[in-house]
Amino acid sequence: MASLQPIKLYAHKKGPNPWKVALILEELGLPYETTYLEFPDAKVEPYISLNPNGKLPAIQDPNHSIELFESGAIIEYLIEQYDKDGKLSHESLQDKSLARAWLHLQMSAQAPVIGYKVWMGRTYDASQIVSANEFLTLEIKRVLGVLDKHLAKMGGPYLLGSKVSYADLAFVPHYMMLPLFVPDYDPATEYPHFAAWLAALKERPAVKKIAATKAALA
Repeated sequence: MASLQPIKLYAHKKGPNPWKVALILEELGLPYETTYLEFPDAKVEPYISLNPNGKLPAIQDPNHSIELFESGAIIEYLIEQYDKDGKLSHESLQDKSLARAWLHLQMSAQAPVIGYKVWMGRTYDASQIVSANEFLTLEIKRVLGVLDKHLAKMGGPYLLGSKVSYADLAFVPHYMMLPLFVPDYDPATEYPHFAAWLAALKERPAVKKIAATKAALA
């Protein structure tokens, strides 16, 4: 990887989706440089030409002359182009397809609910959104239950069995913020398989590195 030019990552210091991409870059040992933007800066030039949706993250990869947005698409691209040794991916068509399915579940079921909960908490007084907060908390816990049941069935420790994948890691940045979204709640009491899975992922050097970097930027 020493001959590669650094991939440029456009990110926000707090938003979990850019940290998903940073985590995969770290796990794969890829050189990269991060430019942190505030959310309003993502809505105007020059960034809006890179991501028409005005969201973060996006990347520019000079090694393949690629510009790409949407965290899930970026992760799939990085795996396809750079995980030639299969560190975070699997060989069989079944496992490749399942990893992609879990990544899509993360993007469709985990991330939006947590995102809405954060947005509403910043936008409205808590007394105005009691029912919405209750619904979102239940939905967060529902997804915890989905993961817990699947991990129990697989016998662990990861979503596809004995080997970690990019799909496991995609869940981590949002769940590292779980105490902020659901305070005074210990998922281990209801979902022990989920709790053990997340604890194991948090021990990975790449996860520790991005957690430390994010904390230093706070």
